[in-house]
Amino acid sequence: MPIITVNNRQVHIQELNKGAEQTVVLIHGMFSNLSIYYFNIAPVLAKHFHVVMYDLKSHGMSERFLDGYDLDTISSDLIGLIDHLQLEKVHFVGYSFGGLIALKTALEYPDRVNQLVVMEAPDPQDEKARNIIDEYSKEFLEHYVANFTDTTKVQMGKRQMEKNHRMYEFLFNQTTIKADMIREKHFLGEARFNELAAPTLLLYGADSNCRPTGEWLQSQISGSELELIPGDHNIPIQEPQLIAETIAQFLSKILTQNHG
Repeated sequence: MPIITVNNRQVHIQELNKGAEQTVVLIHGMFSNLSIYYFNIAPVLAKHFHVVMYDLKSHGMSERFLDGYDLDTISSDLIGLIDHLQLEKVHFVGYSFGGLIALKTALEYPDRVNQLVVMEAPDPQDEKARNIIDEYSKEFLEHYVANFTDTTKVQMGKRQMEKNHRMYEFLFNQTTIKADMIREKHFLGEARFNELAAPTLLLYGADSNCRPTGEWLQSQISGSELELIPGDHNIPIQEPQLIAETIAQFLSKILTQNHG
């Protein structure tokens, strides 16, 4: 389990296909971890790209912190990680709150981003959306346990389960995460999407409560594509293969144009 030190913080990362020419950085949502990509989505992308996954602070195996869950801090954490890995320009794929991190980073650091895939990013001022993230995390945990069992043929032990639950308890009760998310509630309304240069793919569940946000983003981000995937907010769990192939196709299309 590679743990690297970035800006004096311990960050858990996983990399696939390090030799590839182009890098895709996968950003998970709040209250989950990099395993949302690791089992199904990352291996498909790794056929074409160097794939970097990491656990956000206090998530998965990364170091725990009481504060710094606002988009400014988390996007500068992400740039710190890219610098540490000596990567110049990367593609971002962000899911749920990770989609907001990807958007924020692309707006703040445009010269570091090739292309952008935003999956199920919620509108942070929508209280329902914040509750979805909350409910989703419970479903994620069940999926994680089932997937862990599939891939390792080992039942996740009680201790592992308790460890995951302790992480949720810590995030919910001891950190500034909820307050920081509420502080970001005007992010989408205030973002200057007309300045977003990176080609952008928006992936949303056809039945997701967040779908109106995807449709609104498509109207704001010039030239962006919106693809609706069967399912709700949990599309990476429900349709991992379709999502992986859709992302690979989108990223490769631009690569072909660049080389053509």
